[in-house]
Amino acid sequence: MCAVSSAQNFKYPFQNPKLPVDQRIENLLGLLTVDEKIGMMMDNSKAVPRLDIPGYGWWNEALHGVARAGTATVFPQAIGLAATWDVPEHLKTFEMISDEARAKYNKSFDESQKTGRYEGLTFWTPNINIFRDPRWGRGQETYGEDPYLTASLGVAAVKGLQGNDPKYFKTHACAKHFAVHSGPEWNRHSYNAEISHRDLYETYLPAFKALVLEGNVREVMCAYNAFDGQPCCANNTLLTEILRGKWNYDGMVVSDCWALADFYQKQYHGTHPDEKSTAADALKHSTDLECGDTYNNLNKSLASGLITEKDLDISMRRILKGWFELGMLDPKSSVHWNSIPYSVVDSDEHKKQALKMAQKSIVLMKNDKNVLPLNKNIKKIAVVGPNADDGLMQLGNYNGTPSSIVTILDGIKTKFPNAEIIYEKGTEVADPSSRTSLYQSFLSQKKGEKGMKVTFFNNNEFKGTPANISVNKAGINYNSFGGTQLAPNVGRENTSAIISGVFKSPYTGDVILSPSTSDVYTLFVDGKEIATRKGPDARHPSEFPVKMEKGKEYQIELRHTQKGKYVSITFDVYRKDPVNFAAVRERVKDANVIVFAGGLSPSLEGEEMMVNAEGFKGGDKTSIDLPKVQRELLAELRKTGKPVVFVLCIGSSLGLEQDEKNYDALLNVWYGGQSGGTAVADVLAGDYNPSGKLPVTFYKNLEQLDNNLSKTSKHQGFENYDMQGRTYRYMKEKPLYPFGHGLSYSKFIYGNAKLNKNTINANENLTITVPVTNTSGRDGEEVVEIYVKRNNDPLAPVKTLRAFQRVAVPSNTSKTVELTLSPDSFMFYDEKADDLVSKPGDYTILYGGTSDESGLKSLKLQVK
Repeated sequence: MCAVSSAQNFKYPFQNPKLPVDQRIENLLGLLTVDEKIGMMMDNSKAVPRLDIPGYGWWNEALHGVARAGTATVFPQAIGLAATWDVPEHLKTFEMISDEARAKYNKSFDESQKTGRYEGLTFWTPNINIFRDPRWGRGQETYGEDPYLTASLGVAAVKGLQGNDPKYFKTHACAKHFAVHSGPEWNRHSYNAEISHRDLYETYLPAFKALVLEGNVREVMCAYNAFDGQPCCANNTLLTEILRGKWNYDGMVVSDCWALADFYQKQYHGTHPDEKSTAADALKHSTDLECGDTYNNLNKSLASGLITEKDLDISMRRILKGWFELGMLDPKSSVHWNSIPYSVVDSDEHKKQALKMAQKSIVLMKNDKNVLPLNKNIKKIAVVGPNADDGLMQLGNYNGTPSSIVTILDGIKTKFPNAEIIYEKGTEVADPSSRTSLYQSFLSQKKGEKGMKVTFFNNNEFKGTPANISVNKAGINYNSFGGTQLAPNVGRENTSAIISGVFKSPYTGDVILSPSTSDVYTLFVDGKEIATRKGPDARHPSEFPVKMEKGKEYQIELRHTQKGKYVSITFDVYRKDPVNFAAVRERVKDANVIVFAGGLSPSLEGEEMMVNAEGFKGGDKTSIDLPKVQRELLAELRKTGKPVVFVLCIGSSLGLEQDEKNYDALLNVWYGGQSGGTAVADVLAGDYNPSGKLPVTFYKNLEQLDNNLSKTSKHQGFENYDMQGRTYRYMKEKPLYPFGHGLSYSKFIYGNAKLNKNTINANENLTITVPVTNTSGRDGEEVVEIYVKRNNDPLAPVKTLRAFQRVAVPSNTSKTVELTLSPDSFMFYDEKADDLVSKPGDYTILYGGTSDESGLKSLKLQVK
């Protein structure tokens, strides 16, 4: 929204929206100096005041709602959205997200005539990496393990974000992370993925290809890892040969944040000698925009002859095209998206959609003896578990901030107003001890107000006038991941903080002080240093027990110094006691049913995290078992003899084989967003008939996965990227719960399907007509799944999803579902072409409501 006086009075041709975009780009390119161009090639794009070009922050997030930008509607985490298998509703959801995005941009630009981080129109969403291994902590951000499902939902997300206007995009979407990227988190800056080109083309690339060719995604983010020895952001195969070559992609490539710094740091990739060679190589491989600051060295690259100004201009054309596509340099009145009012943010319509998607995402995995739905007149419900009353857990990662959250406990209380609800947290998610927070025992100073005093400085040395002083009454939890401000007037780098308070001990014994920071800190009690962390990479314990006397006051002070890019400061004070399983059992034994809300938490699984818990490393899992303390509590609850319903909150899959005997029903609710608790209660009560399907395989245990992985890779276990033995497409054993599985309160019977032809040419569409009957007494929704098996080809997947459709089927009614399989359905890797090609031969078409072949029917097909 260029600040020009009128639409008819343009100082420069590039400001005229009526001119062709290419002409505007060339005009502006000719006006910019080299320094100005370089300043616009990083995520924090520098303003060019003489040309009326504002500063702009390219970095924004909208994984399942506008993130990190104040109040926004928070839909279920991406893996939960995938479990809906509902492309039309997914598109509608992202149309709402982009409405909120435009409204926020309009407001922020009107107020400041510039946009900073998390205020712009360029969203680094969706994450379409393949969730190849349940140990990956960021798998929750994806659409699961299947390329076709991922592509279908990914294209819908892109179209919802970018809009359908012929001239202006509503926002930019971004396909990330390109490519062969799905953990581990702890070594992503140094990991070199080496896989067959068959796996590359059949598994890791199809979703990216779909978003580029079908979705017209305007940005692609290159990944941290290397592929075949070259970092992804300067990779010949990925960027030059495939993306820009075979796919002829004309949009922007943006680096993952500070990925270029990994090129020249010896402890990471170390493939380049210095910053100037790194910047030059990334630019020549068509990484146009850097998230980071290595491109500040492009002047040195020019001076050394490593690049020319023409190289800069190639990337600048794509960057400037983005400015014009979004209308950011045009008069406000010329872009109709600018009329979206701020009232759409957190609107009633969007809240209803958040609830609908949470309902659709829930997967009923087990329902022995039809324990669910619960009787509406039930007398007593015991709600137990660490996730029952945890609203933050429901938000997942890369989340926004909703105006309100309904927890599972809240939802059950509201849904069953006449029942007695017994609530017992029972345990933490992974800690074998129970914790009782003691934060309420703090005063900011003697005779001060409740809470701790927090003083921030815009320097590393606690000097000068504080940038911000406040009293935090709720608890200490500050995080600047991605550049979020810690507090008003506080910078994003080189900060320090003093967090202090007077603690009055409520008992005699050990009080646990638990600081956790991303950098350097020192912890004092009554002026005595009791803990210190000397650097960002220093290993340190997370808990410090201090013997205290009941009623005595202690002066506590935590001093934090920022050394890295991000700031993370938490400080917990609590009492730890052994979990008394028998006591929990005793308190709930008289309930008619026990609802156990457990699983995992985004505080344990996610992006490159500092986690000190058994079974977790760097944001990933080292075990796929349910945390031991929860397994033990479930076993204790089983001893009551009462029905146990396990409400599983998770962003991945777990190996639950050893726990199956301890619950009657298993309800997978993922991280359900702001309305997750209401959705859970609706399903428990039978007011919503569950219809979600698994987008990932639930293996019986880790051994079932690892024992079948390829042994030819130099990497083993989680670090092995070969697809052999992984996911339903290559797994030959029976898992605990298969991809595509999901029960209902209705019963669906599949009739005999028909193909429009039994023999087709390779370039023809194939139509399959599937009759589905709901034989139950209640309306329901079913997802009809179509799989293709290439016969007599041992290198092809066991089967692969090629079509699906969610359909509503009223009670005691039949519906005929017609689906189309495109010629792409019969394309597989060919070594001579080094690409996917149509493969003639014998095929089996499988159809039903699961990927488990025992639950599928089949038809034979010949492809010429």
